[in-house]
Amino acid sequence: MARIRRISLKSKKYVPMSGTSPGSIQLYEGALKPRITIYSFKGSEFHSLAINSYEEIDVELDSYSGFNHWIDIRGIGDVKLLEYLQNKFSINKLVMEDITDCRQRPKLDEYSDFLFTVSRNMYVNENLEIENEQVSFILLPHILISFQESYGLTFEPVIHRLEGGKGNIRTGETSYLLYALLDVIVDNYFTLIYKLGDELETIEQLLYRKADKALMFQTQNIKREMIMIRRAAWPERDKINDMIRSESGLITKTSKTFLKDTYDHCMQIIDLVESYKDLTTSLVDMNLSLISHRMNEVMKVLTIISSIFIPLTFIAGIYGMNFAKQDPETGKWLHNNMPELYMDNGYAYTMIGMLLIAIIQMIYFWRKGWLNKS
Repeated sequence: MARIRRISLKSKKYVPMSGTSPGSIQLYEGALKPRITIYSFKGSEFHSLAINSYEEIDVELDSYSGFNHWIDIRGIGDVKLLEYLQNKFSINKLVMEDITDCRQRPKLDEYSDFLFTVSRNMYVNENLEIENEQVSFILLPHILISFQESYGLTFEPVIHRLEGGKGNIRTGETSYLLYALLDVIVDNYFTLIYKLGDELETIEQLLYRKADKALMFQTQNIKREMIMIRRAAWPERDKINDMIRSESGLITKTSKTFLKDTYDHCMQIIDLVESYKDLTTSLVDMNLSLISHRMNEVMKVLTIISSIFIPLTFIAGIYGMNFAKQDPETGKWLHNNMPELYMDNGYAYTMIGMLLIAIIQMIYFWRKGWLNKS
């Protein structure tokens, strides 16, 4: 028997403090302490180092001068680290505010000496909950800084490519690395949508067997999750389109060529989401129709039973009035009263008559097709 995976949406709450000045850094409750890894690469050379404090960033960057660097930061629960990066790379304070305010929609902000972009990374965790985390990127000359809310291994495929040195990942600039990371995020959308699609197919199979209110609620949950994906995919597509059309020298022509492929993937995701969203609506309607049809079948059976017993109840009611033909005390004969009340075998004749009426009704209902299972 098919089994529903019951993928649910993990709830998160971000409660910003009102009245604070623009650009102030506010960490939400539960923000993780950062884990920092620096990947330095140039041609065939590659080096990675996990550092314990932000003071080591300067040392690592100076040690590999002339390399391209990716500063991978997982967890944003350190105000001093963010302030250090802001001062070292002259990052606008509004950008740092957006990094810590993890409710941002995908976007691209262009500044004179760097680019800031935000994506929504969605995937299913080990508890079958959909994680919807914000991933932020700051693109500088020869340096890319990424910020993740969690310690997730979303970018492991890109790290493996860097370690293996395959393709353009080492020879390309940091804008190509940014493309590779964005492409992984978009590919996660496909994985999530296909998992939800499998769940919809399971629900459809179960509906054919038996309509259930719980299946309808599960379908509605999937529809809500599809809407959430669409809310992320549309601005992601627009953001990538802005990157393709950007005149910033930080994004190379090679990177723009590959970004066009990611743009096409976003379009496919939007089409898939719309298709599955329509399917969820159809499944809900089908569930309601099947439940209504089942109720109609029950009502039809009850109506047939009632129709059979109405004339029988009528007969029983007439003979239950007990109007005797003769007064038992005076012996007077009473006109227009029941002559059958003291008839021999009257009970048997009445029961046989009632049975014949029920049989005739059943034959009539059968010939009309009311007893057929539709």
